[in-house]
Amino acid sequence: MSFRTELKENAFRRESTGPYADNLSVDALVVGAGFGGIFCLHELRKLGLNTVIFEAGNELGGTWRWNCYPGAGVDSEVPEYMYSIPETWKDWNWSTNYPSYDELRRYFDHVDGVLQVKKDCAFNSVVIDAQFDVKEGRWHVKTADGRSASARYFIVATGFSAKRYIPEWSGMDKFKGIVHHSSFWPDEHIDVRGKRCAVIGTGASGVQVTQAWGPTAGSLKVFQRTPNLALPMKRRALTVSEQEEAKKSYPELFSLREKCFGGFLYTFDERDTFDDNEEERQAFYEKLWDEGGFRFWLANYKDYLFDAKANRPAYDFWSKKTRERIGDPKQRDLLAPLEPPHHFGVKRPSLQSTYYEQFNRPNVEVIDIKNNNIVGFTENGIELQDGAVHELDVICIATGFDISTGGMTNMGLRSIYGTALEDEWKAGAYTYLGTTVRGYPNMFHLYGPHGPTLFSNGPTTVEIQGRWIAHTIKQMERQNIKYINPTREAIETWKKRINHLSDITLFPTTKSTYMGGSLPGKVFEQVNYAGGEPAYAQEIRSVLPNFDGFDIAKSSRETGQVSSKI
Repeated sequence: MSFRTELKENAFRRESTGPYADNLSVDALVVGAGFGGIFCLHELRKLGLNTVIFEAGNELGGTWRWNCYPGAGVDSEVPEYMYSIPETWKDWNWSTNYPSYDELRRYFDHVDGVLQVKKDCAFNSVVIDAQFDVKEGRWHVKTADGRSASARYFIVATGFSAKRYIPEWSGMDKFKGIVHHSSFWPDEHIDVRGKRCAVIGTGASGVQVTQAWGPTAGSLKVFQRTPNLALPMKRRALTVSEQEEAKKSYPELFSLREKCFGGFLYTFDERDTFDDNEEERQAFYEKLWDEGGFRFWLANYKDYLFDAKANRPAYDFWSKKTRERIGDPKQRDLLAPLEPPHHFGVKRPSLQSTYYEQFNRPNVEVIDIKNNNIVGFTENGIELQDGAVHELDVICIATGFDISTGGMTNMGLRSIYGTALEDEWKAGAYTYLGTTVRGYPNMFHLYGPHGPTLFSNGPTTVEIQGRWIAHTIKQMERQNIKYINPTREAIETWKKRINHLSDITLFPTTKSTYMGGSLPGKVFEQVNYAGGEPAYAQEIRSVLPNFDGFDIAKSSRETGQVSSKI
């Protein structure tokens, strides 16, 4: 058995010229060619900066080049889930409101066609070392294939899921069947007809693989630790004519999504849960349920994520609607228990279309591993703590990621103080504004730790943060600033802000991707800004153009001398 576990396994040198050149020197270097990286490239080009993207994958698209597992698709609707850049949408139409990974790949190819992204991209370029030189005012970056590059500005657009989490199960090398992590799934089709299959994990990927494999696999076992409180997707076909008509309103819609809590085209209701009587409340829940998507999560009563008493009716409604879809009483209790495994909405719910119906098939069953862990692999399958062995042919490991922080701590980032980010953040992440890190001057990150990230629609957040990064750099250029570095007071104040916004909610009541993820030994902490997109945008904007919270180093254009408080 052979399968990928690390990004660096994807590294090789394609060319030796252009963005692949040795000792590359640019104004700005961006890591990641997904939504965030491409948007930053577009914004920095407007400033006239020579900008290059290093991408670990073999094509544009970020997560949509890695996530090609069976059933992979997005859980945000279009046009919410696309760029607001007019050139990218005026001649583009979707087949459905929730595109699959292959259509999203075609979308990124279209984006390249209109923005000419690839000419400034170096693919299969895995960053393994990066450090800022204070004297030069430049970042020095190394890749796994032996190249080096320097840049004045360094932008980490790796997102929240760049580092996969694969538990260290014994015997994995002995398994004779097919096994892959969901986000390292091969492009080649794997035929599961008549095969004994398993999905380990019931997050978004696990749900989608289950929906894809249930109808075709010989048998399918879904290994579940915690039930996914998934919501109805309500996927439907889109016509060209309705999209062309809707495009008249796209500019207003793109503006609206930045005014809504989660960056979607809806936000929390103005009422509290018990402002309505039981009949009114049930009618409101039904409306949200019928409209589908994340509305039952992010357009619900405004108090239900803050008040446990208000949360329970939402969970009970979810449980009732879901239990009606599952025939077997045992599986029903595992998948949609009467008593909540945690407060509803404090873990990001997945969207599904036929997930629960799969367990009505005679070939599909859920295996409860909450108190009966997987202890290892055998040549022919998986062994549990109680000694039971499940014989298998094909296994999908859908165990997620070293969430939010992993993409940054896995890059070999070293600070100007001689420390490594990987070590610094073991006790907890510290950023300023969810875009900068003390000790890493002129480094910016987006859709990562301490931004709206996992509470939000990705394109909305990256455009808010990407514009801020570009405007910050623009002000630095105007003000002749050599580099900026967050103050210690600023990062500590921002950490308190992140914690406060989280602590007043129910999010800290359970371990989740919001609270550090499932990685063993990882610190339990909130890694997202829980105040919503509009408040976040206002907060980060308030520090410009004076660079409040930053130490600055200015250089004289005439002498090159630097004055610094750092």
